[in-house]
Formats: sequence, structure tokens, C-alpha cells
Amino acid sequence: MSPSWQARGLSASLRLFVRRRRWGRDAAGVARRARLIFGAPRPYQWLRSRGLNVRRVNDRGVRGEWLEPAGAGAGVIFYIHGGGFVSCSAATQRPVAAALARLTASRVFSLDYRLAPEHRYPAALDDACAAYEWLLAHGDVDASAVSLAGDSAGGGLVLGCLLRVRAAGLAPPACAVCFSPWTDLAGTGASVRANDGRCAMFRTENIEGFATAYLPASASPRDPYASPAHAGDFRGLPPLLLQVGSTEILLDDSRVVHDKVRAAGGASRLEVYEDLPHGWQMLDGLVPEARAALRQAASFIRAHQPGAAGGSKSY
Repeated sequence: MSPSWQARGLSASLRLFVRRRRWGRDAAGVARRARLIFGAPRPYQWLRSRGLNVRRVNDRGVRGEWLEPAGAGAGVIFYIHGGGFVSCSAATQRPVAAALARLTASRVFSLDYRLAPEHRYPAALDDACAAYEWLLAHGDVDASAVSLAGDSAGGGLVLGCLLRVRAAGLAPPACAVCFSPWTDLAGTGASVRANDGRCAMFRTENIEGFATAYLPASASPRDPYASPAHAGDFRGLPPLLLQVGSTEILLDDSRVVHDKVRAAGGASRLEVYEDLPHGWQMLDGLVPEARAALRQAASFIRAHQPGAAGGSKSY
């Protein structure tokens, strides 16, 4: 199915105002430009979160915010924002987090993690894993009622967190949803080159630019916790839903993870949306495909919440 005229307009705008061969001459330049243009502007943050109770959190080193719909059920969504590891926040990603809160009737905890290049890897992953443990200890919720979700770099952090949780022997969440996750900081996927020029938002060179801003010199871009696509063992992970656009340079970042999870006997669902730009889910209320993708994600999460048929105990 061809993309809507709204989606086509979004792609055209991204090509004009966002896509560049170079994002800056150094890590600080990459971060500065990303912080200028990524994420929802404040009026849109407010508009999409109207009617929800928004509560800031700064507790035991965990920072973020709760988004709570009236009549919320027992389920909790732990949301990790994208932004290339160098930009965005819980607030800038409210359009996605708020939609998931409403569509699932769940509380959403959206994390503010430390950003690079001021705080390089593994700071963001450490913050995500610490927040998951904090949520289980202080969020009045069992792991079986928690779903993880994240976009772009946040999707990569979701997967890195799942690998860390498994390695630490912690109780896993019920499921996880990744919107166009960045899972390969080395940029080894065929789509990184095949979709260069087709992707509305990024060019091939951007992979190295953002990875350099995030990783310290001592870290390998193939470190499986930084780049989950390079992990060798995907056994024991909770069910995954991966959404990605067919023309994204990050297409194979989802494909590789999906294939490895399935090969390890796990449950993974890969949804490839035709010719949609990176992060289209952020345009909920403006782009029809954003609402369709978020409804699909919400349905997946609800199916794995406690008491649902085929729920979290099935894996």
C-alpha cells in the first residue's frame, strides 16, 4: 500500500530539513544539531499529552516522568526515547508515550537517561537498566506486568537492557516493542548502503557520526550491549515487536535481530511499513500510519499483559 499524502509530505520535509551527509565536524556538532531538530516541540508535547497526569520523577538517581491515564490498569510500560543517544528526552517523545498510555490504559514511565557526548556509553544503558530495577522495586509492579518500548536509539537500549536483565538473572518483562531500533552501531547491514538516498532522514555517513559521538574510544561498535544485532545469544528474551520503514537505512537493524531471535526459538514479530520515514510514529494525530502503528503496538502489549490470552507467561 502506498504511503498517505501526509506521510509523503513528512518524508519530503525530512529530506529538505534533516537529511545531511554530515551532521557536524565533531561529536559536539552532531549533538548540537540533533538537539536543535529532533523531538516534538513543546506545543505538540502538550497537545498529545492533554488529559494525562504527567508526574516528574527524580528518585535514587532515576529521572523521567510518569504518564498516567484515568482508570489505568495494572500494566506499566517502560519507555526509552531515541535521539541518536545525544538528544531528546522523555518530554520530547510524549506523542508516542502518551498514545501508548491511552491505547493500552496503562501507566507509562518514560526515562530521561544521560546523553552523549557528555556521558558516553555505557551511561545510557546503565541508566536504563537501573531504571528497570527501580521500577520493579519502587513502582508497585511485577515484572510480568511491565512492557518495554523505545524508538530508534531507545529501541537499541531496550534490547541492550533485555540482554543485561537476562545476564543478571533478573525477572524479564512481559514483552518489548521497538520502533525502528538502532541495533548496529557498526553499520554492517546491507540496508545502510542499499537505502542510502532512499531513506528520508539519514545518509550512510550518519551512522559513524552518531556512533562516534556515543562510544568512547575504548568501546567497539560491535559490543553486543551497545549493538544488540551483534549479540550471539538471543535465547530467553520476551516476545518482541519490531516496526521499521522499508526505505530506512536502519531496516536491517530490525531484520537481523528478528531473524536471530526466531533462530534461537524466541518470539519476534517484524512489521515493515512501506516507504515510511524513520520515527513516523511520533506524528500521531497528523500521519495516519502513525496511529496505525501505535494501535498495533498497543494491541501487542495488551496481549502480553497479565490475564490476557497468550500473555507474558507464554514465552
